[in-house]
Amino acid sequence: MTVDSQELNLFRDNIKRFFTQELLPHYPQWEKDAWMPREIWTRMGEQGLLCVDQDEAYGGAGVPFPYSALILEEAARLGLASVATGLSVHSDICAPYIQHIGNAAQKAYWLPRLISGECVAAIAMTEPGAGSDLQSMRTTAIRQGDHYILNGSKTFITNGQHAGLVIVAAKTNPQAGGKGISLLLVDTNLPGFARGRKLEKLGLHAQDTSELFFDQVKVPCDALLGEEGQGFAYLMQELPRERLAIAVTAVASAEGVLAETIRYVGERQAFGQAIARLQNCRFVIAQCATEIACNRAFLDACVERYLRGELDVPTAAMVKMSATDLQGRVADACLQLFGGYGYMTEYPVARAFVDARVQRIYGGTNEIMKEVVARSLLGR
Repeated sequence: MTVDSQELNLFRDNIKRFFTQELLPHYPQWEKDAWMPREIWTRMGEQGLLCVDQDEAYGGAGVPFPYSALILEEAARLGLASVATGLSVHSDICAPYIQHIGNAAQKAYWLPRLISGECVAAIAMTEPGAGSDLQSMRTTAIRQGDHYILNGSKTFITNGQHAGLVIVAAKTNPQAGGKGISLLLVDTNLPGFARGRKLEKLGLHAQDTSELFFDQVKVPCDALLGEEGQGFAYLMQELPRERLAIAVTAVASAEGVLAETIRYVGERQAFGQAIARLQNCRFVIAQCATEIACNRAFLDACVERYLRGELDVPTAAMVKMSATDLQGRVADACLQLFGGYGYMTEYPVARAFVDARVQRIYGGTNEIMKEVVARSLLGR
């Protein structure tokens, strides 16, 4: 699939303008309040920034993945990490699940709502005590007539407070282990659904990460996403895009914080000169720029593979692991160049530092990524 670079650049300019004018001025306060207003989703929908690669029949732009990646890039590059994380889950995880696995009725009902921002989407896999071990989940959905009775709890759910739709992974056959997992499209208006507390995090303060609870929730059988018992296979099938999207935000964030640092060291005076003249500062900047360039090249290659339908699970694990490790190193190195000011939360580099940490955890920890890669090379 070919991508018009001129159109892509025009799209980038529009994204940057919207984020800079309408989100960036308010973002520091949202971070202090630990809350992003719900109407921002509606505004992003009005601007055509949600689920852009979905079919035009549902209200999407029908453009290829690089357009969606650009939205994440610009948010991350500007330091809008909480926005980028929510967008990634909504547009690059949840919508593709429905697009690739959903039936005609499910697509017709949910996709227009996700594209317009009328509905915010979340995906609920992780449970207390289970972490990355999805096969150990305890949430169950037992079929009774024309409904599933859903019981259990989920935690660390991105978009949990704003979500109108939650894609829930649950065991429809608890005795079958990983082969008994199914996915359900759960409307959060259903009786028995409850949101727990908004979790207090080290970073991503404005992002509404939450606990979710399901108590005898009657989910209609037509809300089953795909086939019963195939949930784990679907999760594995869709993970490459999720990990690719995380890598996109990681590299763009590193690029953004480095650009901010280059500006700072050119202005900051020490020992009678700009600290950009000091060898240590120059070497740190050069090292960061080189590592970013290498990761950018790998990321761009992975995007091309994804467009051709060739991005496999091990390669997606590699790019996620490499890019998020890079993000952490660059944020740490750049904060050091800011000195004491880097430790002050009013400086974007401080937010970039704390926001980077979770990238090595969600989407599968980087330790899990190493195991995925190792198995592809060495077997189990």
